[in-house]
Amino acid sequence: MSLKITVAAPFKQMHRAEMDRNQFVFFLALDRKWMNVDQANAVLRLAASSGLVEIENGKVFPAFDVASVSIPLGFRPGPEIFEAPDPCHDLVRRIADATGREENAVIAEMNGVIDGEFDGHLRAGAAAVLLARRYNVTWSDLLPAIREGVLEER
Repeated sequence: MSLKITVAAPFKQMHRAEMDRNQFVFFLALDRKWMNVDQANAVLRLAASSGLVEIENGKVFPAFDVASVSIPLGFRPGPEIFEAPDPCHDLVRRIADATGREENAVIAEMNGVIDGEFDGHLRAGAAAVLLARRYNVTWSDLLPAIREGVLEER
């Protein structure tokens, strides 16, 4: 959540619906002094890969309603914003919540699906989707990120 707040901050503070890539980095690194320039560029790349922003022709556009994000007084992003979200883990958490089981039990069941039903020829993300379908857990919003993760594992 703090990545979303970090991304929303420049747009809210500068009252802009779009900004140049350099303005975005300048705000995070030099204006607020939250991080260095390399880290600010990393935040921008992570936000783009997470679907929080779109970058076209050097312009940055938020892909969410910036007005709906509340920036706490004294907010300063922590190191957790650099951690890439794991859609497979998010889906495991959803399955665990829906079935009332521990995440470890869901992971064990995933491993059973991978080994028992597919002889080890199935990726973890695909196994998580299969389990989500079995338990009627919503997963379609995570599909693009899961698909990307499965393709990167090749």
